[in-house]
Amino acid sequence: MKKLIFLFAFCIVVTNVFAQTDPEQLKKEGNDAFNAKNYPVAYAKFSEYLKQTNNQDSATAYYCGIAADAVKKYPEAVSLFDIAIQKKFNIGNAYARKALALDAQKKTAEYVATLEEGLKVDPKNTTMVKNYSLHYLKAGLAAQKAGKAEEAEDCFKKVIPLDHKQYKTNALYSLGVLCYNDGANILKKAAPLANSDADKYAAEKEKADGRFKEALDYLEEAAKISPENENVKKMLPQVKAVMK
Repeated sequence: MKKLIFLFAFCIVVTNVFAQTDPEQLKKEGNDAFNAKNYPVAYAKFSEYLKQTNNQDSATAYYCGIAADAVKKYPEAVSLFDIAIQKKFNIGNAYARKALALDAQKKTAEYVATLEEGLKVDPKNTTMVKNYSLHYLKAGLAAQKAGKAEEAEDCFKKVIPLDHKQYKTNALYSLGVLCYNDGANILKKAAPLANSDADKYAAEKEKADGRFKEALDYLEEAAKISPENENVKKMLPQVKAVMK
């Protein structure tokens, strides 16, 4: 009886040894599944391959991250794109995809931080430029709607350094409108002082004029970038008129 038990245990050991799949075979099967857009299988094969090879293959980590994202394994996708980033494989797109995986988890602060970090490495990456710009344009409009003018102004200014005609124009236009409205509100509040306190009124008017000048500068810059923009063309004469 003891002999039979020993033989049975030996068979299990031998079976387990031969059951371990060759890493290169796993990689091949993962590539085949990925190319066929069978992302669940691709993720499983790539993950096992990376596990057996100690995450040394940055390209496979990157594509495994795409597969993980496709099957909504977002935390895993972030970790896999981090491997690609650390090893500098397709680094701009790795940052872009990592950011999207964070956004899918509603980790907004990490999402924005990843975009900022990624844009330092690849400032012309179209996905990151788009997502970073849209984030701050939307945040700026929301802050403006909530009456948080300073926060809105800071958001719009984040977009200006980026190399994108449409988003840059939108940010400059939004800043022009914001500065114009601020100047108009300063004048409106100061109006009762015109007859009662001339010096204080003059000081407030100077503040308003400063904001109007800022508005004009932003709008003129927007006009240089996008001379065809109808919103900019309509707003410019309005600002110039109030400065006369």
